Amino acid sequence: MPSKDEKAQKKPGLIQQVIKIFKYTYADDKVLPWLLAGAWLAPVVVFVVLGLVFRWSWLMWILMVVLAVMLGALFATMVLTNRADRVGYQHLEGKPGAAVSVLSNMNKAGFTFPEEPVWFDAKTKDAIWRGTGFNGIYLLGEGDYGRVMRAMDRQEQSIKGVTAGSSIPVYRICVGTGPKQVRLKNLRNTIVKKKTYEPTNHKNVLMARIHPRRRFLLTQQELDTLNDRLRTLQRKQGFGIPKSIDPTHPQKISRRAMRGR
Repeated sequence: MPSKDEKAQKKPGLIQQVIKIFKYTYADDKVLPWLLAGAWLAPVVVFVVLGLVFRWSWLMWILMVVLAVMLGALFATMVLTNRADRVGYQHLEGKPGAAVSVLSNMNKAGFTFPEEPVWFDAKTKDAIWRGTGFNGIYLLGEGDYGRVMRAMDRQEQSIKGVTAGSSIPVYRICVGTGPKQVRLKNLRNTIVKKKTYEPTNHKNVLMARIHPRRRFLLTQQELDTLNDRLRTLQRKQGFGIPKSIDPTHPQKISRRAMRGR
């Protein structure tokens, strides 16, 4: 028999999770019930109209109504998820370490964004994180755009010291609400869309015209080697963080936590 502690540690059921997400989102999004009702009723209304127009049989009515209800539940879930994410990003925006915290679940897609920053200004709270992916190296900054860009200049010089002779691109992204900055809610898409192309250098003139360039992509082995070199660089730099500030564990908020689960 499971003990009381084990029962208390059990994860809540699906319905309980949905209720928590709804309460979490509704606190900042008062139009949520209307949006969910509209998303759920829309396919039902469409199927009813189609049934009246095509004069379905009673068996067809039953099947289509069940399908409409299932589609409505799916659409309502999608609306709830999107609105919960929106509220979660609003709560995180502007907080130190928010940028890297929303990227914690991108590791499965080949991206690596360590929680420890490679540069941090204790006075201004500006910070830079260095990540990698098959597309290259990412410098992710938080804080004043000008200060962060100047610090990224120095970071890029350090990176060239361990990637000399290679053509690995370095992408700079500054998170914030300024004109040249990326909003937190758009950060994931911005990182995924970063691409670099290089010439194919075909010897055949016809092939050179047909396929003049190709997308730069690292192999898994090359990516592993790059990560090893960058970790070695980080240890050599010996970056220290004041005890009063701990951006190495910025927010530790996953997408599930942002939705109130």
